[in-house]
Amino acid sequence: MLKGIPEILSPELLKVLCEMGHSDRLVIADGNFPVMSMGKNAQIIRMDGHGVPEILDAILKVFPLDTYTEKPVNLMQVMPGDDVQTPIWDVYKKTVEKYDERGENAIGEIERFKFYEETKSVYAVIATSEKALYANIMLQKGVV
Repeated sequence: MLKGIPEILSPELLKVLCEMGHSDRLVIADGNFPVMSMGKNAQIIRMDGHGVPEILDAILKVFPLDTYTEKPVNLMQVMPGDDVQTPIWDVYKKTVEKYDERGENAIGEIERFKFYEETKSVYAVIATSEKALYANIMLQKGVV
C-alpha cells in the first residue's frame, strides 16, 4: 500500500503511468471499444468492473496533462446521424476542471475513425466495463 495513491490504480497501471514520457498518450476505453485490435501495439490494461469516470479521476490525481498542447484530452466525436446523448462528457469536464486550470478548454473531440487510428499509436489502452456510448477518452501526458 502507498499513501496518497488511489486504490483503483493497480501496480500494473501505476508502472505504465510511470513509464510514459512527455507527449505519450493513453486511452481509457468504454466497454464497446475494440481494445484488442486498436491497441495491439500498446500496453493493454484490463480494469473490468470499473467505469471510465472513476478511472479518469484516479489517473488525473497522479498524471499531469500536457501543457504544450492545446487539447491534451480528447473525446470520440459522435458520428453524424447517431441520436446519442453524452452526459458522461459533463462528468469528464468536471473531473478535468479539478486537475487542470484550463478546465473544459483542455478537452477536444476527434472524429470516430480518426480516434481509432490515433489509438493505434498510443502507449496504453485501459479496457473498462463502461456502458455509456461514446465514453472513450484520450489523455496526453505532460511534465511534472
